[in-house]
Amino acid sequence: MTETGATTCAISGGGPAGMMLGLLLARAGIDVTVLEKHGDFLRDFRGDTVHPSTLQVLDELGMVDALERIPHSKLATLRILADGRELIDADLRRVPGRWKYRHVAMVPQWDFLTLLVEHARRHPGFHLLMEAESVGLIEEHGAVRGLRYRDRTGEHELRAVLTVAADGRHSDLRSAAGLVPRELGAPMDVLWLRISRRPEDGEGLLGHVGPGSMVAAIDRHDYWQIAFLIPKGTWGTVRAQGLERFRERLARLLPALTDRIGEIDTWERVKFLEVGVNRLSSWDRPGFLAIGDAAHTMSPVAGVGINLAVQDAVATANLLADPLYRAQADPDRFRRTLNPRLVQRVRRRRRFPTAGTQTVQVLVQRQLIGRVLGDSEPPRVPAFLGNAALRRALSQAMMRIMWYGILPEHVHTPERPAPATTGWPATP
Repeated sequence: MTETGATTCAISGGGPAGMMLGLLLARAGIDVTVLEKHGDFLRDFRGDTVHPSTLQVLDELGMVDALERIPHSKLATLRILADGRELIDADLRRVPGRWKYRHVAMVPQWDFLTLLVEHARRHPGFHLLMEAESVGLIEEHGAVRGLRYRDRTGEHELRAVLTVAADGRHSDLRSAAGLVPRELGAPMDVLWLRISRRPEDGEGLLGHVGPGSMVAAIDRHDYWQIAFLIPKGTWGTVRAQGLERFRERLARLLPALTDRIGEIDTWERVKFLEVGVNRLSSWDRPGFLAIGDAAHTMSPVAGVGINLAVQDAVATANLLADPLYRAQADPDRFRRTLNPRLVQRVRRRRRFPTAGTQTVQVLVQRQLIGRVLGDSEPPRVPAFLGNAALRRALSQAMMRIMWYGILPEHVHTPERPAPATTGWPATP
C-alpha cells in the first residue's frame, strides 16, 4: 500500500549538494526532507577535498571549529613533475588577495556529510530518510508535485512544493524529468588506491608524469591516496596485463614509494572511476530543480566536485528560501506551482562558474592529460614553462580558479524557526 507524506522541499540525494541544501533550508525555517538511498555514507574514494570556498561557507555557518575537530590533513601546495622538472608549481599561501583560508582540507566525505547532518538536525524542519531510494516523480497538471520513493516497508509518495535532484551523475530523477546532459568528453578514467605514507615522504599534492602515464599522490596524513590515470576505456586492458605489470608502472612514476608498492596485492585494492564531464542546458522544470552532479558532472581535475555542489546548494538556498518560506504558509501549496522563473534563477546564477570551471578542466584534459596518455615517449616540458616565474604565475592562476572558484557563494539565508504548523509526515 502506498503511503503519502508531505514536505515543503524534497531533496533526493544525501551527498554534499543535498545535505548542504537541506541544512540551509531547515536553518531558514523551511520543512525539508532529504532522501538517501544508502544506509550510511561509508563509500571509499568519494571526493573529499574541501576547498577554501567551502571552508568559507562553513565559517559563515559557524561550523569550522567542528570541522577542525575531525581528523584530517591540509594541502596548500600542488606540484606536478614531468621529465624530472616542474610542470606545475602552485602554493595557496602565495595566492594574492585577502582570503581567510589558504589550504584545502582533506576530510573523508562520510565525516563531512555527518557534520552537515548533525548541524541540520538542530533545526526541527530537517528530516533525513536513509535507505530511501527515489524511483520517480509525482506529476500533475504540467508540474512536479513531489517524488515517489521505496524503502524497506514498500513504496511511498512524498508531496512537495519543490523537488530537488541532488542524486549524482547518474541521477534517476533527472532522467524522470526528461533532462539530458550534454557530454563534453574526457580522455581518461581513474584508478584509485592507497599506499602507506611516512613522514619523510614529503607532503601536499604531488603529480608525476611519465611515458603514457600520469599519477597524482594526495597526502592523507598516514597514507597516500593515489589517482592513476589511464586512457579512456582501457581498464579491461590494464587488468588483462596483470597486477605485476600495473605495479611496475606505478613504481616508475612513484620511485620513492617502490618499497611499498607491494601493498597493492590484489585488484580488490584498486577502485575504478569512469570519468565524464557534462552539464544540463536546463536545470529545471515547474516544481523541479537539479543541482550538483545531477546538473553538471565535473572531471576529477583539481577535485572541484564537492565545492561546485556546495556552491549550488548555497545559491539555491539564497534564491529560493524566502519564496519557499512564503509558500509553506499556503494551505493550497501542494496544488499550486512555485513560480518557475524563481527556480530558473538558480541556473542563471550558477551557469557561468560551472561552465568556466569545466572549460579549464577540459583544457587541462586535452592539452596535458590527453597528450600524456596518448604518447609512449617521455613527456617534455613546453619551452615556455622553462621560465620559473611564468610557470609559477600560470600555476597560481589555475589554482585560484579551481580551488577558490569562480563567483564564490556566501550564505545570505536567515536563521529562523520553522512554523509550528509544519512537520513530516503530514498528509496534504
